[in-house]
Amino acid sequence: MPRKLSAIVGFICCLAFAGRADGLDPRVRQLIVAIAPDWDSSSGKMLLFERDPKNRTGNWIAKGKPAPVLFGKNGLAWGRGVRGQDEPGRKKVERDQRAPAGLFEIGKIYTYDPKLPDGADYPFHQVTEADVWSDDPRSPNYNKHIVIDPKNPPDNYSHERMRPGDAAYHWLVEIRHNSDPPQPGAGSAIFFHIRRGETRPTSGCTTMAEENLTGLIRWLRAEKRPHYVLLPWAEYQEKWRGWGLPPPDVVRVLAPK
Repeated sequence: MPRKLSAIVGFICCLAFAGRADGLDPRVRQLIVAIAPDWDSSSGKMLLFERDPKNRTGNWIAKGKPAPVLFGKNGLAWGRGVRGQDEPGRKKVERDQRAPAGLFEIGKIYTYDPKLPDGADYPFHQVTEADVWSDDPRSPNYNKHIVIDPKNPPDNYSHERMRPGDAAYHWLVEIRHNSDPPQPGAGSAIFFHIRRGETRPTSGCTTMAEENLTGLIRWLRAEKRPHYVLLPWAEYQEKWRGWGLPPPDVVRVLAPK
């Protein structure tokens, strides 16, 4: 390549990356996108996206078809993740029955089973009756997975059992809201899990049909640094460029009718 042309290409590339300086880390190659109609919505749609690590423009390619998902009974509020906590407006708090909006890393998978579904390859932990997730803002273990003696639990300790026998918790995929570090009272125990009914909202998690969740689990790869973005449609249209997300014309299949 001629020196002058090479310099021009290099300059353009620098501008492109500078424009994405505050956006999504280019090493993130898997993105779960969920759109709610508005802040008070308890349902919406979800779609998976991937990008090629050699694609310097960061174009996102949709994988599969949109899936219906359910959010908090009272809708959404800004969560604490990669993006979202610095936005003006209502913030997620413990027991507000709102799902955290924003951009979040994906953590570990927790399951009743000794292995993941066939084809899956992702860090996981098989839970027992000793596995709990602290939802007590007073605890130093707040919003963390811990192991206790179920026959002799700590005094004055509030926690959510991770193996209650509930089919909805058969698979839990951690959405890393309020994790680095946890802020007392800002919300805890946020996961993807199986829905309890086609229209039954959650206390703050994102739920879906079992086949959609196991499909998500088979798709996840740790080396692709999967992230989750949940936003109302109007907010998505406003923030997609600055956050480095798929453009609205690609995500429009998730938009409210």
